[in-house]
Amino acid sequence: MKRKVFTKQMMATGSLIAAMSCTHSVQQTTTSTSEPAGKPLTAKHYYSGFSDAHDTYNAISAASDGKIYYVLSSARHDVGGQFYVYDPATDQTKFIADLSEAVGEKNAIAQGKSHVEFYEHNGKLYFATHVGYYEMIEGAESLPQHAPEGYALYPGGHFVAFDMQSGKIEDLALAPHGEGIITMAMDKAHGHLYGLTWPKGYFLDYDLNRGQLKELGLISEQGEAGVIGKDYRVICRSMFVDPRDGTVYYSVAEGDIFYYRPDMDKPQKLDGADLRLDYFGTYDYTGAGSMSYNWRKIFWYEPENAAYGVHGNSGYLFRFDPKAKTVEIVERIVSEPSRKSGMYDQFSYGYLGYMLGKDQTVYYLTGGPIYKDGERVKGVDKIAMGAARGLENLHLVTFNIPEREYKDLGAIFYPDGERPTYVNSIAQDKAGNIYTLARFMHNGKEIEDLIRIDLN
Repeated sequence: MKRKVFTKQMMATGSLIAAMSCTHSVQQTTTSTSEPAGKPLTAKHYYSGFSDAHDTYNAISAASDGKIYYVLSSARHDVGGQFYVYDPATDQTKFIADLSEAVGEKNAIAQGKSHVEFYEHNGKLYFATHVGYYEMIEGAESLPQHAPEGYALYPGGHFVAFDMQSGKIEDLALAPHGEGIITMAMDKAHGHLYGLTWPKGYFLDYDLNRGQLKELGLISEQGEAGVIGKDYRVICRSMFVDPRDGTVYYSVAEGDIFYYRPDMDKPQKLDGADLRLDYFGTYDYTGAGSMSYNWRKIFWYEPENAAYGVHGNSGYLFRFDPKAKTVEIVERIVSEPSRKSGMYDQFSYGYLGYMLGKDQTVYYLTGGPIYKDGERVKGVDKIAMGAARGLENLHLVTFNIPEREYKDLGAIFYPDGERPTYVNSIAQDKAGNIYTLARFMHNGKEIEDLIRIDLN
């Protein structure tokens, strides 16, 4: 089971928005440890055409053709996640496919999500599908055990490839045990796709050259299908590949780092380095409501032959050298208001809007404290579905790796003064503008869709 407390988030009241807006200028004062935060940034939102669009995680990426590819999630059992592309040259979105229809599935619980980035290789975008329709069991969002009438149970997630020239989607492999694919990485040099499934957390290795899928066991106890306090373990949402030898790395809730290569029988624990750092905080890794000691997101940084990751709840950027077996704290890259408050971010899972962008710079979409009547609104200790009261003080933070320079570029607002919420994805176009998927109101209904943050 996906052991998260399920709470329906309420829309912001006008008075709370007003209170937040009034405190914005106060929050942006200079500190001795950072540049002053920039002026408020404006986000333009788009309606792609899917009126039931639900929260999306990770599934947006820029491709070599200059376009932005993304998936809008579906929480319905009978409608799959919707695959789109946005062209900055025309400022238009275009529908590509329904994920369930793309893999030829009918009358089964839909492929409601993609939870991973797109990996471009030889003119194709590789990604994976995931379940978006859940069954509430013992107060937790769970993989359905009972299908709606006329539908089969969820068949499992797929590894897929999208040909950018022809528009064809190829179904490569089906995940075993009826589980979705929640985490993915690609070794382009050796032609391997790696995945972690949800809810139990099986490790998958798909060989593109042989067309062969291997399932190599559970990564950590019973994953998010376990019993809280016993064999429950939250599953890592991000992996990376060291291109020097094709080794893939992931973390587990206990804070250990694991690695795997295709010549190994199964993943192995890396001795000599872990993520149980005092700066990250103290966690009960058998409990739900946070990513525990897992890194939230991580990428390979070739100039230093090292990986840069972020721990979600604490917001610390760290550097992991797999050969030296070292994990070093670099900087706290939360928003400037969060740095000043000394508090964790509103999302207890942390944010997935984290990437290496232009000029060897990290771009991070993260939250900040919210104020009402001059007092900080305290977030819930363990939040499944978002930030305190459904609000986020969303900021764009950058960190230039060579210069070790942190900047908070400012809070982000829609033109009407509302703020983007439930942001857990990021992409950057060739001009340097930032894209993500966020909630906003459309025709009286709250949906999640594409937004663009112009930086030029």
